[in-house]
Amino acid sequence: MSTLPTTLPDWLALLESRHAETHIDMGLDRVRAVKERMGLAFSCPVIMVAGTNGKGSTCAMLEAMLLQSGYRVGLYIKPHFLDFNERARINGEMASDEAIIAAFDAVESVRGEVSLTYFEFTTLAIMQLISQAGVDVAILEVGLGGRLDAVNVVDADVAIVTSVDIDHTDYLGDTREKIGFEKAGIFRPGKPAICSDPVPPQSLIDHAEAIGADLWLLGRDFNYQGDQQQWSYGGRGQRRNSLAYPALRGANQLLNASAALAALEVLRMQLPCGAQEVRAGLAMVELPGRFQVLPGRPTQVLDVAHNPHAAAALAHNLGNMGFHRFTYAVFGIMEDKDIEAVIAPLRGIVDHWCVTALPSPRSARPEQLAEKLAALQPAGAKADDFSVTAFATPAEAYANAVSRAGENDRIVVFGSFYTVAGVMAARKSSLH
Repeated sequence: MSTLPTTLPDWLALLESRHAETHIDMGLDRVRAVKERMGLAFSCPVIMVAGTNGKGSTCAMLEAMLLQSGYRVGLYIKPHFLDFNERARINGEMASDEAIIAAFDAVESVRGEVSLTYFEFTTLAIMQLISQAGVDVAILEVGLGGRLDAVNVVDADVAIVTSVDIDHTDYLGDTREKIGFEKAGIFRPGKPAICSDPVPPQSLIDHAEAIGADLWLLGRDFNYQGDQQQWSYGGRGQRRNSLAYPALRGANQLLNASAALAALEVLRMQLPCGAQEVRAGLAMVELPGRFQVLPGRPTQVLDVAHNPHAAAALAHNLGNMGFHRFTYAVFGIMEDKDIEAVIAPLRGIVDHWCVTALPSPRSARPEQLAEKLAALQPAGAKADDFSVTAFATPAEAYANAVSRAGENDRIVVFGSFYTVAGVMAARKSSLH
């Protein structure tokens, strides 16, 4: 056995080189085998969150409310923007390199001949890290789908599906019914299964009923109402009134917050959370790259919208921001996405497109994007009013937008985690 890496970057490079992620190796038998060898188990309640959009926001709200209530919280969330450590949070802080390396060593020491993908290996490691960190509650975000996701080798005490929309069609199917079935794979017999999608696919309802999960549906088992100032949650046996709007901005956040409150209602005997703590958690929650508005001028918005559903929400949120003279978009996306349907809601909102390649073999080519976007040019528009320019990296596209935007304009960075991460990294290096 060759010696194992001793630094986190070396470990991650090894994992990336080991099992090329050209295919997702369907089936959880390998992951389950390694999990059992590791003795991986949680001695606290586990909340699992799946969904096309809104997973990260729901996890972040749960974490914030539970931290405010004085609990030790473990959170697995992905992907990361700048540091791998962002994926593993213990009590609101990123895990240290040392803790992650120890967890990688733990997986490697029992893996034997079993081949694991980068995602499977790191998921087992982070779940092990959280399970041994003495937390009161573990929040686990599911990656793709649910049924075949590595996180699903753990049984959740409460499972949440936030939204079901078309994305990752190669793996999950091309209809909401097929995708709903995949997401419902995290539900367990006799355990609460919360769905905050206002129009849940029948396949999700049928699967929950077939396995005997305790299904909570928005509008039937829990709901919310709000006015300009505040909002309220009503569940099966608990009401929460005069709540602050979540600090995460955007139209769908009350759906996500309601699912989080339904999960807290389910766990209210094990993990009671008071009204004040819930309000403070919602008011203070932070999540990078989810309609994140940066301070200063021109207005800058970072949003990881990369499917049609998320792009429509982004367009809606931009429409609520008030007047800006010109809007510049820094946009890069994976070629397997429904690119036309992602850019369609932004027609008439974005004036100047700075399109970029992304550091991934799946990146759409900027020339290809420019061709699609040229079709959006309004009749008779001059170069000052509408433009499409192609760049090799998100940093270059962003630098161009910044150089052209006036203080009454705005810049929107979206289309992929890679697009937002590239701009975050460029901003960070320019600050130092």
